[in-house]
Amino acid sequence: MHTVFRIGDIQLMDENNDLYQVNLTLTSDNDQDLRTLTEQIRQETFPDSKGWYRLGQLLIKMAQLNKAQEVYEVLLHQATNESEKAIIYHQLGRIKGSQREYSEALTSLENALTIRQQLLPFSHPDLADSYNRIGAVYYSMNDYPKALSYFKIALTIRQQSLPSNHPDLGDSYNNIGVVYYKMDDCPKALSYYDKTLAINQQSLPTNHPDLAMSYNNIGLVYNSMGNYLQALSSLEKALAIRQQSLPSNHPDLGASYNYLGLVNENMDNYAKAHSFYERAVQIGQQSLPKNHPNLKLYTEKLESIKKKL
Repeated sequence: MHTVFRIGDIQLMDENNDLYQVNLTLTSDNDQDLRTLTEQIRQETFPDSKGWYRLGQLLIKMAQLNKAQEVYEVLLHQATNESEKAIIYHQLGRIKGSQREYSEALTSLENALTIRQQLLPFSHPDLADSYNRIGAVYYSMNDYPKALSYFKIALTIRQQSLPSNHPDLGDSYNNIGVVYYKMDDCPKALSYYDKTLAINQQSLPTNHPDLAMSYNNIGLVYNSMGNYLQALSSLEKALAIRQQSLPSNHPDLGASYNYLGLVNENMDNYAKAHSFYERAVQIGQQSLPKNHPNLKLYTEKLESIKKKL
């Protein structure tokens, strides 16, 4: 039986132990949007892999990184061939990157890449995954030229090996767009984000969080370019999707409200900006630790906008 629940909200109960209370609502069998999204997520979680590999992947998606690391370290000890080791090193690199242990992340990811270079042709999608993940680590280290180099290699491989509307191609375009945005090249960033959006619209359910991410990123570029009406349009689409697919106090919703506050503030709509910042703070207080930088940012924005009312 595959019982499916909607997550109502998530409340932090114990900051020291990362203990959360999750309120669930049983869905009906005819909740087609949720069924479609659930099936998509199942397909994204290594549908062809063994149970323990799928468990590790699911733990990563749930941000249970220490538990995921334990699973993959056991699997590494038990691995009997190089192909399995490459998968495990890759996942351990993902975990270390998320834990901001970048040197260890690069070591694991480069181990995976070396094995895959020996076993696979250059056009194999797994090689693209390795280059893409290494690029993500360099991006997190603020080494944007290196990140861009690895992301472009990943894109080249994916263009050779995947259908033109494959979500992984969208991922590559998005990553390159993010780097150009960080390098203040908004026209190039927008060009790549538009390609990501086109693919996501073709290949993902209409309420998929990655589609919200596309609209969100496009909105931020328009904001940076001073095109505030277009920024609002994109950010409102991102918010609508997140309201459909995420818990009511999910951190990504808080980010959406914050960005909408930012654009309204830039348009001198201070009352609206105040309302959005206030909502961002409320969500941050429910879902983030007290010392989280995003909660600090939202609070500072709220206090600042109060002085403009």
